[in-house]
Amino acid sequence: MLSPGSKGWINKYFDLVGNNEISLLVNRPDGLRKLHFIHLKLSQSGIVFGFANELIFGKNLDDSDWTNEEKLKLLLFESHLFVFMQTHKDKLLDKEEFIAYLHAFYTEHNASSIRKVFKFFLKETREEQIESILAKRVDIKVNYLENKWWVNSLSNSFAYLDIVLFDDFIHKQKDQALKGYSLYAKNVLTAITLAAYSDGFLEEEEKDLFNVFLASANLNDDDRAEIKSRFKSGAQLADFSTFVKDHWLLKRFILDVAILTVFSDEELADSEMNFLEELVHHLEIPEHELEENLSLIENFLLKTQDEVVFFQDSPSYKKVYSSLYKRWSKIILRNKEKLSVELKQSKELVQLVKKSTSEELTSEEKDLIKSQFKDIAKSIPALAIFILPGGALLLPVVLKIIPDLIPSAFIENKIDDKEN
Repeated sequence: MLSPGSKGWINKYFDLVGNNEISLLVNRPDGLRKLHFIHLKLSQSGIVFGFANELIFGKNLDDSDWTNEEKLKLLLFESHLFVFMQTHKDKLLDKEEFIAYLHAFYTEHNASSIRKVFKFFLKETREEQIESILAKRVDIKVNYLENKWWVNSLSNSFAYLDIVLFDDFIHKQKDQALKGYSLYAKNVLTAITLAAYSDGFLEEEEKDLFNVFLASANLNDDDRAEIKSRFKSGAQLADFSTFVKDHWLLKRFILDVAILTVFSDEELADSEMNFLEELVHHLEIPEHELEENLSLIENFLLKTQDEVVFFQDSPSYKKVYSSLYKRWSKIILRNKEKLSVELKQSKELVQLVKKSTSEELTSEEKDLIKSQFKDIAKSIPALAIFILPGGALLLPVVLKIIPDLIPSAFIENKIDDKEN
């Protein structure tokens, strides 16, 4: 049994891998580039939001006795392992090589607290030192703010920057950019500042969100003072470092936190959507990927409702679901003709969709819907997210929207049956 709260859990983890109790097999879909796959997979896991939604490899581990910090610590470790394996996907995993990379990476890391950990635990093995570092990275404490799950759950979001930097480290080794944690963090905090002011009002939720992100960023005193001053006075798109446009993972994390910030009141105003469109244009992110990021974050919020007491049966959940429903209603409406044609050609899918409106589908029927809907999505670019890992989470929402298309599809199919 694995216990991430006890010393030696990394070696135990690899023992479980060796005994086939943990599978490291994760297939990247054909045509999906490495960085895109990393972002999608890690968004699905929750690590992008500092929340352990699900493990990447150890899905079958018994985590019932683990604390939230232990779950997140193991997920952070698995995320590093996942990035390493995606970069070395054409050869078998060399555990010693991975540990050497990860240990060297954290030796070079310039977050203010890490060097203290290395000095204190000098006599420990590399694995034990990494365990201590990871524990430190998910030990961001904030005062619990009543009825503000948005804020409290994000207190470890900046742990994801470690993964972004680790991918840099694997490719650039001792490049000076590896010491750029503070610079990366300041760019992300700039995005929060821009998003907070995007609707013309600086609300308490946005102030709380900024303060929690600032705590998670673990900056030195001078950098903290600089960022706090910028938050008070406001920021401009020109405040982003020029290299950000060329950094795929970093600029998508910047987009993620910007979306989280504008969603801090659970509603997306037109002015905030306009800001997000300006942001993706400035960062040279394709416009269709904004929709993808929005959906990933909404998926995360809706998926975690069962795990977060505050979100259950709350006005917050209803607002997020309503926002998601309205946006996808517009997307479906824009593609109504194409979708009608596709549905018309898939009788089994139509029957299952119709059945889902009146009764619960079996797990086999749900899998069949996912599979057939992915085929439909290939011909409709706006629905491309369903082809990607985690995209199927949107299906319950979309299936509630498309029944209006079903009658015409059934009529067409009945005519075809008579002709046959």
